[in-house]
Amino acid sequence: MKTLFDQTKLSGMKMKNRFVRSATYDGRADALGHVTKKLIDHYEELAKGGVGTIITGLTNVTDIEKIVPGQMAIYNDSFIPEYRRLTDTVHQQDVNIIVQLVCNGAQNSSKNDGVLWAPSVIEDEPTVSGATEMTKEDIQFMKDAFVGGAIRAKKAGFDGVQLHVAHGYLLSRFLTPYYNRRTDEYGGNTENRARVVVEICRSIREAVGPDYPVLAKINCSDFMDQGFTFEECKHICKMLKEEGLSAVEISGGTALSRANEGVIRNVTAETESYFEKYAAEIAENIDITVISVGGHRDINKLTDIVNQTKIQCISLCRPFIREPELINRWASGDTTPAKCISCTKCFGVETQCIFNK
Repeated sequence: MKTLFDQTKLSGMKMKNRFVRSATYDGRADALGHVTKKLIDHYEELAKGGVGTIITGLTNVTDIEKIVPGQMAIYNDSFIPEYRRLTDTVHQQDVNIIVQLVCNGAQNSSKNDGVLWAPSVIEDEPTVSGATEMTKEDIQFMKDAFVGGAIRAKKAGFDGVQLHVAHGYLLSRFLTPYYNRRTDEYGGNTENRARVVVEICRSIREAVGPDYPVLAKINCSDFMDQGFTFEECKHICKMLKEEGLSAVEISGGTALSRANEGVIRNVTAETESYFEKYAAEIAENIDITVISVGGHRDINKLTDIVNQTKIQCISLCRPFIREPELINRWASGDTTPAKCISCTKCFGVETQCIFNK
């Protein structure tokens, strides 16, 4: 019988258990995305809590886009020694750390200077104003920026990189028919809408070598009208596997998702692990490491998931905000469910549980 505390591997990366801290906005970088002591202390606390692998908060690969206050960045080589201090700190706890690479795109209410890139400008889009439709030159710049970010991440000691292709951020919007209305080779059918993600994945794999973990977080569905579908998700996961992707983390939803079908949902004993069935189908049909995220709370149910499906790893977000030491608690024998009540009042200037203030 498999346990969540089994040692396992992802590409060449050893994992001391199957638990992953899913990428979570932290709000602890400085105004330009640089590392602070507060950021390092935050990840050290997570690492001491028992999780086997940490995926950082979204980390922008350019200095052209608007950066959310407190968001991490990795757009030039000055970040390399700073992140080396971060990765060294986490590695001292026998924990892996993967950096999540992102372009925010038009899903950004920051008042900072910078562009709001979009695959297409949509006049009736209720969540965005002032977006700029990307030219082919912009797309090439973005692709190069993702590759540059991955190269810097490897030099800085990160154990891998994850592409953020979910939740309505820029790469996610390229996949979504509602957001992507282009008529060139980056719009139209599924293959064209996926082209930029496939090209980035291919170029990163060529840049970092065959064994370095390259992951993607992707929506199983947008759960919205004219949205990205699960059939498309499965097809694109196969395409990315062929380009050398090491693992997929299956999430879902955007800002326009139907009520309680978005990224962050209410969680009850009956509704937890809400993306698990999609992750399980992908794990069954594609030879790639699959990580399940979304509303996980009960260790007994999570143990069933890894035994009854081919899902290899479990990632959590909000439970670690409430309890950074959750995995140590479970390992000690206290297997009561995570204390997170899914109120989502933790997301502010700095991500912090209201019960921990």
